[in-house]
Amino acid sequence: MKNLKRWPGWVVLTMVVAGLLAFGTTRDAGARTPEERVEDISKQLACPVCDGETVYESRNTQSASIRTEIKAQVTSTDATDDEIIAYIVQNFDAKTQLLPKTTGFESLVWVLPSMALVCATVGLFFAFRRWRLATDAVPNADDRARVEAELKVDS
Repeated sequence: MKNLKRWPGWVVLTMVVAGLLAFGTTRDAGARTPEERVEDISKQLACPVCDGETVYESRNTQSASIRTEIKAQVTSTDATDDEIIAYIVQNFDAKTQLLPKTTGFESLVWVLPSMALVCATVGLFFAFRRWRLATDAVPNADDRARVEAELKVDS
């Protein structure tokens, strides 16, 4: 009966985590204006001259020209954000990409930490369960006889 009281909490926790993950991965910000697209794209690119700044933050002339090119691409073409980023990376500097891609080999940057967390959580669950079952064991007649024998030896 004691085990039945613990499972609803775990089920609720699992459902909440699954719901939050589903919400986080499927939510859509809706339609974006061209200015919002330019801002989002420029935040994903590193300044080719500055250290640790995005093209959006930097006031360098190269960053300004990249922002101008992004704005031109957004307003004059039907290219997706990824296509515009690829164009900027190819034409300005190969090191301008700030975030790794979410597809292909580079997706391992996103997948491996998540998988490690899941594996660690599952491993801890089974370890704690095994430890709890080992401590919840009821002593049998042999165990009681051993304890009594040891108590007699000590006294």
